[in-house]
Amino acid sequence: MSEMTTVTTDEGAQTRIDPSDAIDGDSNRQSGAVNRLYGLLRAIPAGVLWLIVLVWSIPTLGLLINSFRNRDAQRAKGWWQTSGGELTLDNYDQIIQARQGIGESLLNSFAIAIPATIIPIAIAAFAAYGFAWVDFKGRKPLFIATVALLAVPLQVALIPLLELWIGGANLTLPFLDKTITLIPDFNLVGTTTAVWLTHTGFGMPFAIFLIHNYISALPKDVFEAARIDGAAHFTIFWRLVLPLSVPVLAAFAIFQFLWTWNDFLIANTMIGPNPDNQPTTILIANLAGDFGRNENFLPADAFVQSFIPIIDFFAMQKYFVRGMLAGSVKG
Repeated sequence: MSEMTTVTTDEGAQTRIDPSDAIDGDSNRQSGAVNRLYGLLRAIPAGVLWLIVLVWSIPTLGLLINSFRNRDAQRAKGWWQTSGGELTLDNYDQIIQARQGIGESLLNSFAIAIPATIIPIAIAAFAAYGFAWVDFKGRKPLFIATVALLAVPLQVALIPLLELWIGGANLTLPFLDKTITLIPDFNLVGTTTAVWLTHTGFGMPFAIFLIHNYISALPKDVFEAARIDGAAHFTIFWRLVLPLSVPVLAAFAIFQFLWTWNDFLIANTMIGPNPDNQPTTILIANLAGDFGRNENFLPADAFVQSFIPIIDFFAMQKYFVRGMLAGSVKG
């Protein structure tokens, strides 16, 4: 039983109050506020939402129209005053005929985005299952340390990673004047391998955190029944957990592919001026020229760059919401 509290009123009367009643009252008031907000949002008509979608689509429409206009037309008048006679494919022709070639840069982008998406998922799925359902010493501190890596800024580690890809990692022992090679020099600077390795490292903590929340919310009875039947951890993971985790794996694949496909900073740092391995993001920036002199190419560049992510998103959109809510509700 909860401890009762005696309260004296202004008239001198004493009343005994259960503190749990006050907590329940606060919870009811909070729940009521949430319900009112939820009802207000549900009352918004669908027409208003479609109006918001239309307003957000106007800049994209302008970008699409400008991608078919030359520089003089873009500078002379707004896109809403475009006539059919001034539309041309010259901007797209210039992109295709670029010195490096859009086809080669697209292949480089795939060479970065595909490994940087598949490898973190493969490793993080095993790690997330281990953190969720394998009882080993130091599990909780190790998981906390892994999640804490999400707070490490990407920009802080770029230069150390670049030095790692250039000369490897060496440790000089004090007082012994002896150097030990921890990681040899793989000569990865200027290659797509250095880029997707970097993306893999920085995508791993978020992948483990997201997948762990989903796997840990799976019914415990299912795992107990599998162990009673004599299934080992790998069998449980491969035949039980993996099929049930398709929504969260697909959701992370969407995020990771979009991040790596649209990345410029890491690719520009690790690949540098090497034109043979540059992805589309670097090619587009180079096509704009110094001081943006060729800005008329940018609308066409943007649509070429965004075509593959749009296909990826719509192909896997049914998993998007379920993956976003992974582990947020347990019942």
